[in-house]
Amino acid sequence: MAAFGTAYADEGLDKLIKPDGATFSAGVAGVMGSVKDRSLVGQYNGWGSKDNVGLIDIEAVSREDATGTWTAVEGRNLGLDTREMRFSRDVQGQWKVYGEYNELVRHEPLTVNTGMQNVGTTTPTVSLIALGAGSDVNLDLKRKDLTLGVVKWLSPNLTIEANVKSEDKTGTRLSGIGGYCSNAISPICTGATSTVAAMFLLPEPVNSITQQIEGEIHYFDDKFSLTGGYYGSYYKNSNSTVALGGIGSVLAGTTQALLAANLGQPLVLPPDNQAHQLYLSGAYAFDPGTRANFKLAFTHATQDESFGSLAAGNLGGAVDTTLAQLGLTKRQSRDLTFNLNGRYEEITDRTRLGSYVVDSSGTLYTNTPNGSMRMNGKAEALYQFSADTRGAIAVDFASVNRERPVSTTFVPSSSLAAMRERTNEVGARVELRRSMSDTLNGAISLGHSDRDGYRWYSLNQATGYAVMTYAATSSLAGTFPMNMVDRSRDNFKLSADWTPAEALSIQASVDQGRDHFKGPTTAGLNDTDAIAFNVDAAYKLSDQWGLTAYASSGKHTLAMRQAIGYIANLTSNSSGYGLGVTGKVNSNLEFGASYSYQEDINSSRFTMTTGAAVINPPPDETYRITALKLYGKYALDKATLVQVDLIQQQTTLEDWNWSSGGVPFAYEDKSTVSIQPVQQVTYLGVKYVFRFK
Repeated sequence: MAAFGTAYADEGLDKLIKPDGATFSAGVAGVMGSVKDRSLVGQYNGWGSKDNVGLIDIEAVSREDATGTWTAVEGRNLGLDTREMRFSRDVQGQWKVYGEYNELVRHEPLTVNTGMQNVGTTTPTVSLIALGAGSDVNLDLKRKDLTLGVVKWLSPNLTIEANVKSEDKTGTRLSGIGGYCSNAISPICTGATSTVAAMFLLPEPVNSITQQIEGEIHYFDDKFSLTGGYYGSYYKNSNSTVALGGIGSVLAGTTQALLAANLGQPLVLPPDNQAHQLYLSGAYAFDPGTRANFKLAFTHATQDESFGSLAAGNLGGAVDTTLAQLGLTKRQSRDLTFNLNGRYEEITDRTRLGSYVVDSSGTLYTNTPNGSMRMNGKAEALYQFSADTRGAIAVDFASVNRERPVSTTFVPSSSLAAMRERTNEVGARVELRRSMSDTLNGAISLGHSDRDGYRWYSLNQATGYAVMTYAATSSLAGTFPMNMVDRSRDNFKLSADWTPAEALSIQASVDQGRDHFKGPTTAGLNDTDAIAFNVDAAYKLSDQWGLTAYASSGKHTLAMRQAIGYIANLTSNSSGYGLGVTGKVNSNLEFGASYSYQEDINSSRFTMTTGAAVINPPPDETYRITALKLYGKYALDKATLVQVDLIQQQTTLEDWNWSSGGVPFAYEDKSTVSIQPVQQVTYLGVKYVFRFK
């Protein structure tokens, strides 16, 4: 036995030292079902528009003994539009070069039927058609990204690293434009004697490049490590504006003509922008039980590209972000450890003030600065009570100070009641973990936090957004922002893992969280509640066969209301379960199967603050997916095998946003957006795998 053991160890060590070898697989897969049958499942995996695809993967690793140079090449999904390729070559402790190329196509799952011309360009033209009489158009987004990098060891303790990444994004994104016109809300609509509204399909043409550059220098020794670097991000959009033509032929009449002129104006697309960051981070070990870490960073982001040919010019956007973080870990004794951490972030908005906002009288106002200062702190103590029991207690603090509007800005008081300059939050958490026996371990944690603040200010521009007393806020109409009102939060988690037998293991957990918002009035968000149950199990039938199973259930509720209007109670229920088996029929044949079911149901229940009846409340939104997956691997010899994969999936979607009573969502020109509610798709793939030295 000793002789055989030594031989086995030598063989395993030889594979690590000399891993030269490659794996190549090639095959074909077919997808049964129409394009609409797989619109949901095929959004990102390459099944969206192709009935047959090639399956090509490759992986190779080699080592040159004379120089110690390693070379690795990997390719995945080379026959699909989700292909990935990686390459690296390095001498450990001296240098490394690497590259990566990826593609990803996002197929729009919704079916768009329209009579629009020049879809996907910056000048589409709309025309009135009969419902459903247009053509189906494909709205896809394709990403191609390339990453190149190099690492160089200047000494055993000093390295430099640089990498650059470029991502091209092209295609068309589903989007739209809409508005309503009345002489009571906008000077553009002067002469409109009544309120008119319209929505139009306006697909966004996408043709942009995002580039990222990063350079770092690293120093480390037994006690000290330091990293300094630069990170830059550059975004360039080839399309500056998009304008929808032909609106006037759809919106006929004197009153509607005013709205048509408004909606026909050019729409600005995301302008070019860039950001530059300098950072320094490090850690120092004072002794084996005490260690500190820190990070400093400064970021300057700008957006000063012209808004196409519009008279507004450009935003002149500039935002500076300063970040400082400090942490300390101290092992006070064998059983007691302390963790301390503090973080400071200041955002300074230096964006030029421009006249972008117009009220109903035609008065122009500027944009609102959005600077802020955030501070976070955490103190944690961990204690080992015994070999079986350990606990933790933590205290957290968070503070946000927001920049107030300036005198030239305008915030509609009809939408918000007031805003708050500062909020503070203090929380505490306790956790206990215990090994109850050799087969049972459990943990429980409880958390509570309270948020309050001060300096509510009115949205009256004439008074300079003056600070008001808390008592005065209770008489205001409108909604108070959910991130500014007082809030209490409670968290509870219970988890356990049980191994009643050597072949069986079970893990279970319960998570519950509850938020209660306490605004000056009941307008706004009131309460949220979430609870989730999870169970996972694994059972070893034999040395060759094993079973896995899981079940989960969750519920999330949200209660909110308007000052005068609706009271909403929203509920989201989710549940799912699955069962899987894998094993070997014999030395050559491996088999696996799994079945899974997932269900999500969203319910919206409304009442009115006035007591009036709610007419035609929205039905529930449901999403159900059932999947059966089978695979088999048959080894022809030590170097080759054949693999077969079979997937059967059914998806059911009921979403009143896109279809109600069989009638699809329609725009003003009768363009429609819909989705097939029941989708069934079958995937069958066969590939040949060859391993060689």
